[in-house]
Parts: sequence; structure tokens; C-alpha cells
Amino acid sequence: MKSHPLLEARELTVRFGGLTAVDAVSAAFGAGELVGIIGPNGAGKTTFFNALSGINAPTSGELYTGGQRLTGAAPHRFAEHGVARSFQTPRVFHELSVAANVGFGLQCAGRHRKDVPPWLRDEASILALIGLGEHQHRPASALTPSQQRLLEVGMSLATRPRVLLLDEVAAGLSELELRQMALLITRLRSELDLTVIWIEHAVGILLRHVERVLVLHQGRKIADGTPAEVVRNAEVVEAYLGDEMVETA
Repeated sequence: MKSHPLLEARELTVRFGGLTAVDAVSAAFGAGELVGIIGPNGAGKTTFFNALSGINAPTSGELYTGGQRLTGAAPHRFAEHGVARSFQTPRVFHELSVAANVGFGLQCAGRHRKDVPPWLRDEASILALIGLGEHQHRPASALTPSQQRLLEVGMSLATRPRVLLLDEVAAGLSELELRQMALLITRLRSELDLTVIWIEHAVGILLRHVERVLVLHQGRKIADGTPAEVVRNAEVVEAYLGDEMVETA
């Protein structure tokens, strides 16, 4: 029997008044995929993520997780079905300790999960996985911006997801931090058998690490393929990448 995608959008449209932010986008994400989403500012990338995680209800179209319809469901229902996400600006509880931030994720959605891998068993395990183990007793406010981005990834992992949506986790990072974040993302996908969907403006680093790329432009999906295919797509080059990106693939 054919298995269902872990997450699927069918003709997904999101409108805000007269503005169509996401325009009939269809995409399916299977188990263990590492997929990048790119596009110019205003292309609809974050709105698409908001719909995939239940934050914005679609105006039309359908959303499924593992074949089960979740169109219009609240964010906690998506979390219960294994969908977790980060945000462009890290949403951490600054007054709480680093460990307590991860504990919040565990209590909200993660404790009831069965067959939990040892890497996600408790706060200490998750913090060790993302490289924040030595900071567990510090307040989140004492972390650097890049460490707060890591902490938010840890909070997402605490819900024991099957699908992890990452919204510009590399924003504001140095070149070294950017490379380290990309390596962490690929390691999390492999070690935790996650499906990872990653929005990023740092196109070069994303294209070197993902296996598949979706390109959005003015709310529409204009390409869906391997990095090598996408950077040679004439519509993508014209809308976003520019000719210089062809040499990166």
C-alpha cells in the first residue's frame, strides 16, 4: 500500500483582504526529506509555513499530515501530528532558564510521544544534541542571538516532531555560525529521521545542503526540483537568483 506524505498542501491559497499571499501552491513532503524553500521578499514563504503549521488558516485548498486532513485545525493539532516550526525571530522565554525553555516544549507536546529516540529523552539530551548543554542553567536572555536560534530549534525538537519547519534560522549568523547551523540541520535530519523544510535567504548555503528546492514568487510555486535543476530554471533566474547563481550548483 502506498504511504502518504508526512505533510501535504493541495492547491493551498491564503488571502489577506485583496492580497493573495499564497496562490494555489501544492507540495508534498515525504519521510526523511531535506527540502529548501527560497524566493524573494514577499514571495509568500513565511505565510506558506504559517499555513503548514496551522497558524494561518488557508482561504482555500487542503492540508494533510500522514494522509489525515487537518485543514483549518489549530496549531496544537498540527503539533500533535508531529509538525514543529521555528520563527524568523526566535521566540524563547527570556526569563526562564535554557533547560526550562526546552522543558516547556516537552510539557506542551512531547511527553506523550511513544518510541522516543534517546537524543530527545529529556532536556539535557536535547541541549547536548544542539550544543547548548553547558548553558542549561543560564537564563535564555544571557544567550547570544545565534544561541537563541539554537534554543528555539531545541524547543521545536522537544515536541518530538516528524516534520521540522525552519524559518530563516541562519538570519544574522556569521559565516562560521551559518556553516555550523547547516551541518546541525543535516545531522538532525539524519540522526532523528526527520523531514526538514527550510526557508532561507542564504541561498548558497541552502543549495549546498538540501536535496530538493521549492521556489515561490508572488505567492506562486514556480519551481520544484533538485538544486542543480532549480538554478538553471530560466523563470527562477529571472525572478530571483540572477545569472551568477548558476555557477554555485
